[in-house]
Amino acid sequence: MHLIEIKNAELMETLQARVTELGITNGAVVSLIGAVDSFRISTMPEDDATKDIVTDYELPAEMSGTGEIVDGMPHIHAVMAVQGDRGIAGHLHAASVGTWFARVYIQPF
Repeated sequence: MHLIEIKNAELMETLQARVTELGITNGAVVSLIGAVDSFRISTMPEDDATKDIVTDYELPAEMSGTGEIVDGMPHIHAVMAVQGDRGIAGHLHAASVGTWFARVYIQPF
């Protein structure tokens, strides 16, 4: 099991770099936890599951998620908890970690 901690950086870019450094080509993202200052997430439109609706959120969120590493590429699905006890869920494309931290636990296979 690998623990990747991210502070003051872009989450997905940093995760990709660390996965490459560690030589992880395939594995499970067992847990993602932390908080971000802003994020980009996507969901599918109701009428076409082959497309993505990508939305940027310029607001802080507590975060949890899971995913996988396939052919060296991280793929994470996350739930972002924002003000008003709301959750925004989907495929995580980017997230700015500044005020807090992100921890990613990866089990290679």
